[in-house]
Amino acid sequence: MLKSHHQIWNDCLSIIKDNVQPVSFRTWFEPIKPLKIDNEILTIQVPSPFFYEYLEEQYIDILRKTLRKVIGANAKLEYNVVMSNVPQKSGSLTVNYPTNNNLKLNNRPVSVPVTADTASIKNPFVIPGIQKLHIDPQLKKDNTFENFIEGECNRLARSAGFAVAQNPGGTAFNPLMIYGDSGLGKTHLAQAIGIEVKERFPEKVVLYVNANKFSTQYQEATRNNTRNDFMHFYQMIDVLILDDVQEFSGKEKTQETFFHIFNHLHQLGKQLILTSDKSPIEIKGIEQRLLSRFKWGLTTDLQSPDYETRLAILKKKTYKDGLEMPEKVLEHIAQHISNNVRELEGALISLLAQSTLNRKAITIDLAIDMINKIVKQNKHEITIDYIQKIVCDYFNMPIDSLCSKTRKREVVQARQIAMFFSKNLTKSSLATIGLQIGRKDHATVLHACKTVTNLMDTDKQFRLDVEEIEKRLKV
Repeated sequence: MLKSHHQIWNDCLSIIKDNVQPVSFRTWFEPIKPLKIDNEILTIQVPSPFFYEYLEEQYIDILRKTLRKVIGANAKLEYNVVMSNVPQKSGSLTVNYPTNNNLKLNNRPVSVPVTADTASIKNPFVIPGIQKLHIDPQLKKDNTFENFIEGECNRLARSAGFAVAQNPGGTAFNPLMIYGDSGLGKTHLAQAIGIEVKERFPEKVVLYVNANKFSTQYQEATRNNTRNDFMHFYQMIDVLILDDVQEFSGKEKTQETFFHIFNHLHQLGKQLILTSDKSPIEIKGIEQRLLSRFKWGLTTDLQSPDYETRLAILKKKTYKDGLEMPEKVLEHIAQHISNNVRELEGALISLLAQSTLNRKAITIDLAIDMINKIVKQNKHEITIDYIQKIVCDYFNMPIDSLCSKTRKREVVQARQIAMFFSKNLTKSSLATIGLQIGRKDHATVLHACKTVTNLMDTDKQFRLDVEEIEKRLKV
């Protein structure tokens, strides 16, 4: 018996629910209505063009895989977009509506093949005789310099990136390494360089790849005995953008392979652009010879945006999406969301989603209510690095001392306390904790945790110190 479109969509939802956060599921999947199934084409209705665009940007991979599993390998997805009355700029959607009816027709279907291959670099190195012109740069078209708001927090990095884009491989900024906390725009800036290079020098081969993807490709090449093809492919690149290079930590063979690729490209005057969440000196688990090469060119950081930059980012985002929003609302968001650009845009998306789904006007009261919920929920993420920082700040000692070989009592105890909280407050393995805190093994971490527990029972001052550090970690 053939399943109805309702049954098929319910089957899809049960899979999706296990693979996304509960709040994301409620916000982005529960409002979707299945309309029909016809020749393996499932039609769903979404509440607004913004809703459709966000699904395409954030969840197309999970949708594609789920429909293939539920319907079959030839499954396709067709959207039915309910147009809102929010003014929008022509062409602001990825949907190409007819010019004479632009944004005026309700429930206009948008056909998107689920079988479309958007995965980054699907085994290109196993294709015999691959030609340079056929290499997809894997760049998001919106990650341009025009869309990257400049401020004091990123001026040096942006200027260096633009200089590289004008003369790739011909400046002293090779490699260009951009580092900073998550959500500050490292990927955007790195891809902006690639987009600018492709516009100025169409003949150059540009490629963006995440370090984790690179590692996966290397492992596949090793299993398939095609490592030479893998190396040859990457040695063809004119501008290589490697994102999240800290993901190479502990992967010795991958590091060795990239070391040789790096040397080959650099010697030929090809441009390398690297991003990381830490500066080279702070990255652990990567060979020194590779770290030293990361520092050959320019290393520059991105910092948290100031108020003026945050407000400019929000205005740019709303203008780009063709949305009208009260100035006071934007100012309120900019004042209260200050950690990074991703949280800033996330707050704007949440506000738009609440307005769309609840059919409420965007007001300062709605913004205040939404911001209060976000601030209450978004406590500082507790990581091993964050724990080390809080512990060292409390004892007024440099973080580097935790990795030193000194046997001074105060340093040893600080290291043990950092290991104790890392075990109890993070999901990291004992081996990972030991690697990041003093390059110790898992047995040392276990010993440290037992020592801290015993001292808390016998040393009152020590217990007070640990309790105070715990308060600071959970603020």
